[in-house]
Parts: sequence; C-alpha cells; structure tokens
Amino acid sequence: MKPEVRDIRLVQISDPHLRADPAGTLRGTPSLASLEHVLSHALGTRPGTDAVLCSGDIVNDEPAGYAHFVRALAPYGRPVYCVPGNHDDPAQMRTALDWPGFQVGGHVDLGAWRIVLVDSCVPGLASGRVDAGGLRALDSALAGCEGYALVCVHHHPVPMGSHWLDGVGIENATEFLAVLDAHPRVRALVWGHVHQCFEGRRHGVRLLATPSTCAQFLPLSDQFAVDSRPPAYRRLTLRADGTLDTEVVWVEPMVEQALRAAPRS
Repeated sequence: MKPEVRDIRLVQISDPHLRADPAGTLRGTPSLASLEHVLSHALGTRPGTDAVLCSGDIVNDEPAGYAHFVRALAPYGRPVYCVPGNHDDPAQMRTALDWPGFQVGGHVDLGAWRIVLVDSCVPGLASGRVDAGGLRALDSALAGCEGYALVCVHHHPVPMGSHWLDGVGIENATEFLAVLDAHPRVRALVWGHVHQCFEGRRHGVRLLATPSTCAQFLPLSDQFAVDSRPPAYRRLTLRADGTLDTEVVWVEPMVEQALRAAPRS
C-alpha cells in the first residue's frame, strides 16, 4: 500500500540584504535584526513548517553577511533552500552556506512536490538572465518531476507595473517561461527582488512575489521609491493534490511592537 503523501508547509523569505556589520542598515532598517524578528514570527508561530525558502539578496554586496544568515537560521533546525540574488556573489554564497541543512540551487523533493531553485544572476547587473545551462537544468528537473513543481527564482519574469523595476527583471523571460509552459506539472513560480507583494496567474500557474524581510519598494511607481510597509514573509502550503494555499504576512516593526508592550504610566 502506497503511503499517504502529506501537505508541505514552507516559509518564503526574501531580500534580507545583510551587511558585514551586524548593526548595518538598509534604507534605515537594521537588516539583521529585522530578519531575526521576521524569523521569530514566521517559525515561532508556525511550528509545523517543513522548510524555509529564500529567494535571494541574502547580503547587500558584503559576503561577510552570509555568516549572520547561517547563525540566524540554524537554531530553527529547518532545511533552508536558497537562490542567489543580484547583490549576492553566487560562488561565495555557495561556499559560505556549505553547512548541513542549507542548499543553494538544484532541486529538492518534498512530499508530492519538487522545489526547483533557479539562478538568474548576471555578475555586475541588477537585471537577471537564466543562461542556457540554467534553462537546460530547469527543463531536466521539471521533466523528472513525478508530482507537482514549484519554481523559485530571484528576478521577476513578468511586468510589475513599475517602469524602473521592470527594467531589471529577467531579460530572457520569454525563454524562461517557455520552459515552464512545456511542463504541466508546474503549479507555482515564486520570486523576490521586487520588495513588494504580487499575486497573479499565467496558464494556470500561480505567480507570486514576496516582499523583503527588510525595506519595501513602493508598488506601481515609475521612479524608485521606498514604501512604508513593514517587513514580511510568505507562507505556502503545498497540498498533496497539487493545489496550494498562500498568504503574505506583514510583521509589525520592532519599535512599534516594543511600544505596545511597554507598561503605561
């Protein structure tokens, strides 16, 4: 008798932008403290989480920040699956995250689902591209999938409605999406990079962008602008029948939380 395949519960985090200095900030937000705060909320309030998915920009051009990422995640004891972002150095990232429980790129099978991790980084560019080798690897991973597939990449493959942001997405998005179109078992595509929430659907595939654990970008803005929304993460429940449930959770900023908890005189 074939054992029952259970649902898989993931937490997706994105764009921590950690610096070498643990007190370093991104646009006024202390990035490491903010990541730790988000992880406490995400994993402390959802003890049944199977794994963490990180969609890139772990550091902000400072590879020493990877050590902070490992220290922040390791105590939770969950597998951490990562793709590099344009502020990461893929080679140094793989070396720094060469620890039990951490994986950069490739794919992993969880229950009835295959999670495929795609590298869209181009050295020196803010925009992305999935090169020929990456497209072949993606096609191979999806061809070998016997259940359902979720694909994770850093850069956005569809327009976000922001003139400046849509100039730094996946340059060969047509080629990339064509690979997904060839595999009907793909159920969802998730990404980071855009520091905002986005949910759409294309050819039956869920399209999901996840905000940053740090500072956010203002949606639908022609020019670069920072949003006032707080840090966030995404919850994903991958059902054994190939459907999925998801929500973005916005986390109350640390300062506001402390003020609420403080006794009133």
